[in-house]
Amino acid sequence: MTTTESIILNFEEIRRRSIKLWSGLIPEFYHWRPDIKAQSCLGMIRHVLETENFYRLFIVHKGGNADDFLSPWKDRPLIGLQNELEFATSFRKEFLETIREFTPNELTSIEIVREGKKTRTLCDFLYRCVYHESVHAGQFLSYLRTLGLDRPNIWD
Repeated sequence: MTTTESIILNFEEIRRRSIKLWSGLIPEFYHWRPDIKAQSCLGMIRHVLETENFYRLFIVHKGGNADDFLSPWKDRPLIGLQNELEFATSFRKEFLETIREFTPNELTSIEIVREGKKTRTLCDFLYRCVYHESVHAGQFLSYLRTLGLDRPNIWD
């Protein structure tokens, strides 16, 4: 397995597990949040999906910050899980295709320079991107627990 294949597998497995978790949420709790400063359940899902698009833009532009780019999610109402997943499908495909284009040499030689953050190799940046979704998966588990909802088994 190449480094790129390993990275793609990691992204696909984490998303598969995220979707299992997200599917445990019932519509009556889409807009629930543990406190006023926290993201809502559906807001967190959107954040994960939207941020992945920003990651692709950071890769294409070899850096920047989110304020440099216009989000396709801007002004979209939060309707439901399926709506969010369907909207994100083409962006997800484009993101994974972007990763597949890089050679092993490029993964270690291309640098991603983000304002106020440490410069990272593309490979390091990609592993941090996938870690972001993993962190939110753990956070979402705690949301489900707090709501008293069943937590889907992601440890298959």
